[in-house]
Amino acid sequence: MAEFPTRFPTAEFADVLAANSVFVASFKDEHLTGTARKGLAIVTCIDSRINPLAIVGMRAGDAKILRNAGARVTDDVLRTLVLASYLLAVDRVLVMPHTDCRMAGGDEESIHQTIKERHGVDTRGIAFRTVNDQRASLAEDVASIRNYALLPKNLKVAGAIYNVGTGELEPIDC
Repeated sequence: MAEFPTRFPTAEFADVLAANSVFVASFKDEHLTGTARKGLAIVTCIDSRINPLAIVGMRAGDAKILRNAGARVTDDVLRTLVLASYLLAVDRVLVMPHTDCRMAGGDEESIHQTIKERHGVDTRGIAFRTVNDQRASLAEDVASIRNYALLPKNLKVAGAIYNVGTGELEPIDC
């Protein structure tokens, strides 16, 4: 097993720490609580082109953001939604995958193979949960939230696909 340094890698994170100093100088969100002021949770992808709060016209403190590769509803997303709905004022959930997503543009085996070829790491022991049909997968994910026994029955759940080329959010019937 590789040894990891115990000291913070300051040089490698110098840009992050410098940006944080600038952020701290104008920080104005000390009044926020941990609840979602607008009652919304957004399940979306880790893609850095996505700014979930801006997309829906909200700001820090308005919504809970849950991110993973492909915006998939996993066991961890369900666990987090249970906490968010009962303890953090979430009463609606938007599942929001996006266009031009790597998880919707390849199959499991090709992703495992690419990682193996490029980095020599065998990742076949984990499921990346790629999708062949983004709309069908979105409907499946929305249904898994709606049908999860531990979530409130009055939780409102919707699905929409974010277009990274236009900024448009397309509501999907599911």
